[in-house]
Amino acid sequence: MEEWTELPSGADKRDAVAATAPVFSREISVSEFCCHCCYDILINPTTLNCGHSFCRHCLALWWTSSKKNECPECRQNWEGFPKVNILLRDAIEKLFPDATEQRKDDVQQNPDVSRSLAAFQKYGSDQASAAPNAGRTDPRGRGFFSGVLTALSCVAVVLLGYHWSSRELEDDLLVHKPVARWGPEEVLHWLGQLGPWASLYKERFLLERVNGRLLLTLTDEDFARAPYYIENSSHRKAIVAELDRVKTLGVKPPQNLWEYKAVHPSKSVFLLYALKGSPRLTMLYLYLFDYTDLFLPFIHTICPERQPLEEEGLEDVPAKLLDPKEPAWKQWREFLVKYVLLPYQLIAEFAWDWLEVHYWTSRFIIVNAMLLSVLELFSFWRLWSRRELKTIPHRMWNHFWKVSTQGLLVAIFWPFIPQFVCNCLFYWALYFNPIINIDLVVKEVRRLDTQVL
Repeated sequence: MEEWTELPSGADKRDAVAATAPVFSREISVSEFCCHCCYDILINPTTLNCGHSFCRHCLALWWTSSKKNECPECRQNWEGFPKVNILLRDAIEKLFPDATEQRKDDVQQNPDVSRSLAAFQKYGSDQASAAPNAGRTDPRGRGFFSGVLTALSCVAVVLLGYHWSSRELEDDLLVHKPVARWGPEEVLHWLGQLGPWASLYKERFLLERVNGRLLLTLTDEDFARAPYYIENSSHRKAIVAELDRVKTLGVKPPQNLWEYKAVHPSKSVFLLYALKGSPRLTMLYLYLFDYTDLFLPFIHTICPERQPLEEEGLEDVPAKLLDPKEPAWKQWREFLVKYVLLPYQLIAEFAWDWLEVHYWTSRFIIVNAMLLSVLELFSFWRLWSRRELKTIPHRMWNHFWKVSTQGLLVAIFWPFIPQFVCNCLFYWALYFNPIINIDLVVKEVRRLDTQVL
């Protein structure tokens, strides 16, 4: 700092800079590119709010000696932490390359400058960590998306409170109550859960006061005759198939999300998080280890074999109530294409099929599946733009071992986890994770927009 402040006048320095500049720069006023502190060519120029520009090290030396956040020229306080003016720096380095290099060499040899710059930069880092959101607000979009996230969070809280306050206690669900102890109202509840088509026969069951014991004695011939008169053979087939499952289990099999969670609390949390984080591995797991109970109903729901069902008159009967058979090649082909390219779309289609049963919950799952698809697309885009597609097999292998290790640890410690904690994890992934993913998608879009610019 002392070496360049000893020169007698700023005019002499400007003349010296002009002499070392290219010929075409003589048409430009050299004073526009000189520091207001040392009157020499600007190095890493920093422009304050007042409009005065200083060398970065000159401003650091001033701040170190005065400990004031104000302009050395006009004493006006600056806002935030001053940053290097990139446009002005590039212009100076292009117009005055020789003078710039000479000045950089002189600055680097001064130890006081290095210490002042380090202290100045540390001050800026501390200021940024103390106020991480300062200077990052985006009035064009931040307020809107914050409002959307707040509204969705309120909806999720209200929905969660309503579900907790209005749903039956798990101990009173039919999935825990032996069928022989069912009353007429519970038989009607079981019948109504088979589908909208079953409501045609509710009145007949009510008039006969069919309870659980009587239900166990009914056969296909009984349903076809008086007083039930179920003439549609496909409806009789679905009722008898579900009744056989009830007889085998002794209780009502789970037919919606909440009943499945009551019967299989650990598996429901596992599937919810696994399908969210690793949909392809989870579907492969279902194929290998839970083929009949979960995978077959899943593939028949998302890739239905429409023509045979229409020919048999079974189009209004859910696939899960029919005797699941091996999927046709057409179903496998549709499933495999979506499995490789859009696995989250399979989850969204499965949730769409349950809209009548889980109105809001299905919508949260569908939105979350769409957001996860977008985030996965962004991940592949980053790999492609960085030319790192060759690393995909290695990443997949690491991901497989990571998921396997986490699954093993959860299986070991699951018996020791309180039920309340499991419920909180379940509802968090179900209702609040989509809200978090909205913010992640917005950040990815902004990052992509910044890269394009």
